[in-house]
Amino acid sequence: MSNTFITMDRIAREAMPILENNLVMAGLVHRDFSNDFAKEGDTIQVKKPPVFTAVEFDGDLSGEYQDITETEVDVKLDKIADVSMDITSKELTLNIDKFNDIITAPAMSALAQKIDADLCGLYADIPYYYGTSGTTPNELTDISGARKILNTNKVPMQMRNLVIDPEADSAFNVLDVFAKVDASGSTEGLREASLGRKLGMNLFMDQNIKTHTAGTFTALAAPKLSAATAVGDTTIAVDGGSGTETLLAGDIFTLGNYQYVVTANATATSGAIASASVYPAIKEINADNSDLTFPDKTALAHTSNLAFHKNAFALVSRPLMQPMGGANSYTTSIKNGINVRVTMGYDMDTKTNKISFDVLYGAYTLYQELAVRLLG
Repeated sequence: MSNTFITMDRIAREAMPILENNLVMAGLVHRDFSNDFAKEGDTIQVKKPPVFTAVEFDGDLSGEYQDITETEVDVKLDKIADVSMDITSKELTLNIDKFNDIITAPAMSALAQKIDADLCGLYADIPYYYGTSGTTPNELTDISGARKILNTNKVPMQMRNLVIDPEADSAFNVLDVFAKVDASGSTEGLREASLGRKLGMNLFMDQNIKTHTAGTFTALAAPKLSAATAVGDTTIAVDGGSGTETLLAGDIFTLGNYQYVVTANATATSGAIASASVYPAIKEINADNSDLTFPDKTALAHTSNLAFHKNAFALVSRPLMQPMGGANSYTTSIKNGINVRVTMGYDMDTKTNKISFDVLYGAYTLYQELAVRLLG
């Protein structure tokens, strides 16, 4: 009996659960999904989960009813994670299990790594931080410190997670308090990465946690404001150097009683930056020559472990449009999840079959106040 070629729809259906089981960060964030086909570069509107304020009931709720307002934000589908390869006719005649082992599973693992890495990269939007730059967190007090900031920012107690890099994972795993914990998570990827639940947060290891290399301005001996700030300002003027020192998007600092993040790269002229964009808007009046404290002053970089509520970040996915020209392609998805397109083509010049696995998505920060960096 002749072999039967594996079809695109069969490959795609087998690929989806493999991809889902390899994701870590993507399984912990808010997801936005629909069946509408899209292409790279499309901008779509995503509804942010509403936020409510609890009030004291004094016998009359007149004037206290809150609107259910789902704010819409624009998210650009600017990322396509792709794994493409040459494939022989012999490989196409493998049974589906062997095909998964050789081709589909490694491809899905690579896609999962790319998606998780982009979500971990959202750390650069977060101004709030705890810990020592350049020092791996290794005590329960480190987790407690991150928890305190979440509590101060009134982050809901449910659906809190802490995602750490392999160094922190190794440090925590030798602590007695982590010796006997139950792994948590709804997929194999989450269960394998889980350190259990401590201090109201589910802990996971992700190999894609980012290291932030700070701008050279952070290393200055005495960085200061070069102009006073008012409440509500979204830019600051700073000096203290002598050359073309830089602030980079993602640099964090403390000014007065509050923590901030630089949101766009800025370069000094003769040691002064006339306008550096920051988040959040300045919360208090700061006089000219007020000190700025950069946690990266000594190490010049930090590992950006992340403690966050599910609604801090979003993974937005749409199915990719089918290719033109009669290419053999199939797209599959899961509810509230992501989409995988599998496409088969043939190169007349090289006489080879080609197969492509790709995912269209966008990674977006919904609420900065729902996350904190645990520095390492």
